[in-house]
Amino acid sequence: MERKSNNNNGNRKIVYIETYGCQMNEYDTELVKAILAKKEYEIVKNELEADVVMLNTCAIREHAHRKVYGRVHSLRHARKERAEEPPLIGLLGCMATNLRKDLLEDRSLKIDFIAGPDSYKRLPQLIKQAGVSGAKPYDLTLSEFETYEDVYPRREKGVNAWIAVMRGCNNFCTFCVVPYTRGRERSRSVDNIVEETKRLADEGFKQVTLLGQNVNSYRHENDTFADILAAVSKVKGIERIRFTSPHPKDFPKEVIDVVAGNPKVCNHIHLPLQAGNDRVLEKMNRTYTKEEFLDLASGMKARIPGLALSTDIIVGFSGETDEEFEDTIAVMKEVEFDSAFIFKYSERKNTVAYKKFPDDVPDEVKTERTVRLNDLQQEISLKKNRAYVGRDVEALIEQEEANKSKDCMVARTDTNKLITFPKTGRKTGDLIRIRVTGATPHALKGEQIGP
Repeated sequence: MERKSNNNNGNRKIVYIETYGCQMNEYDTELVKAILAKKEYEIVKNELEADVVMLNTCAIREHAHRKVYGRVHSLRHARKERAEEPPLIGLLGCMATNLRKDLLEDRSLKIDFIAGPDSYKRLPQLIKQAGVSGAKPYDLTLSEFETYEDVYPRREKGVNAWIAVMRGCNNFCTFCVVPYTRGRERSRSVDNIVEETKRLADEGFKQVTLLGQNVNSYRHENDTFADILAAVSKVKGIERIRFTSPHPKDFPKEVIDVVAGNPKVCNHIHLPLQAGNDRVLEKMNRTYTKEEFLDLASGMKARIPGLALSTDIIVGFSGETDEEFEDTIAVMKEVEFDSAFIFKYSERKNTVAYKKFPDDVPDEVKTERTVRLNDLQQEISLKKNRAYVGRDVEALIEQEEANKSKDCMVARTDTNKLITFPKTGRKTGDLIRIRVTGATPHALKGEQIGP
C-alpha cells in the first residue's frame, strides 16, 4: 500500500531536501525542487514535516560517507522518538554515484531510493516505486547529453543566483571523483543560458555566478566561455557576473580580456593551484608546471589591475616530501592569493590515486603543513585587505543585518571582499559606495558614502 502523507494530505508527498558540498550541488537541489514541484510535491524547510527526506550528497570532502550515514540514522531516530512513521529517505548526488555498490548492499543503511546527478527527472518515479513496493529503486546512469536546460530551477529570493553552464569533467585529476560521479563534459547553449539570466533579472536577482567543473572548457557549437560572459553581461538588471571554477591548464586569453574590459564581470578569479611542486602536480595529472602557473597568475595581474585571486590547495598528497611542500609555500608567497581553501589530502574511492598511490604522508605531518599554510595565508590576506583602507569601493549589499552585529549590514566588493558597515536605509541588492576604514584577514569595515 502506498504510504500516506504525515500531514493527512492523502497521497501528496511533502519533501525536505538537505544539501552538502559545492555550489553545483546547491544548484542541483534547486533543479530537484523544480522537477518535484511540477509533479505537485510540496517542499518544506522542516525535516519533521516531511514524509520524503532527500540528502544531496558530496563525494569530495573528507568523511562525507560517514557523515551521511550518521545523518540517515539520526533522521530515523527522530521519527521514532515522535512515534511517527519514518520518512522515505533518498540519497542524491555524487556520493550516490561513487559509492553505489556500498549503498545498495549495506543493509544497515536504511535508505529507500538513490539517484545520481543525471537522473533527477526520474525522482518522482523513484519515490513512487519506493513508497509502493518497499524496494530500493535507483538510477545512477551517467548521461552524455543531460544538461537540464529545460528545467528552470526553483530558487530562494536573494542577490546571487547560480547557473550551471555545463556539467561533467574531462580532466581526470588523479585525486578527484568528479569525472566518475558527474560524467563527461557537455554544455548548454548560450541562448538558453541568456534566457535563464533574463528570468533571474526579472525576479530581482542582481548577480549571477556561472558554474562548471571547468568553465573554460565550455564549448557549444562555435561558442566559448568568453562568449557566455559577453552575452550574459548584456542582460538588463544583472549588475555583476562571477564564475567558478576555471582550470589553469587551458585558461583562455579571451576570458582574461573580458574580465579586464567588461565592468559587469567581477575582478576576482578562483585559480586552483593544488600543489606548487612539479612532481606532485604531474602525479596529480594537473598538466601544468609551477612556472606555467606563476606565469599565468602574473599575466592575469598585469592585464587586470586590482585583480583578486583565490585558490585551492591540497596538502600531503601521496609521496609529498618536506622539500616539495616548500615549493607550495614559495608559490603562495610569490602569488599572494587574496584567500585560499586549504585541505589535507584524503583518499577518494574509485579515483586513480586511490588505486595507484599510497596515502603515505602521516596525518600529523599533513596537519602541521596545513597550519603553516593557513598561518601564511592569514598574513597575506591581512596585508591584502589593509591595502583597501582609505579607499572608496563599490559593493553589493548581501545582508541587511550582519550575523555578529544587528547594527551593521554586509556587502561584497567585486574583488569578493566582504565588508560590514553601519546600517543605512539601503536594501539587499543595492549597489553602494563605501569608504573602507578597517580590515581583518577575512573582511573589511567601512562607512557608506553618498546617497
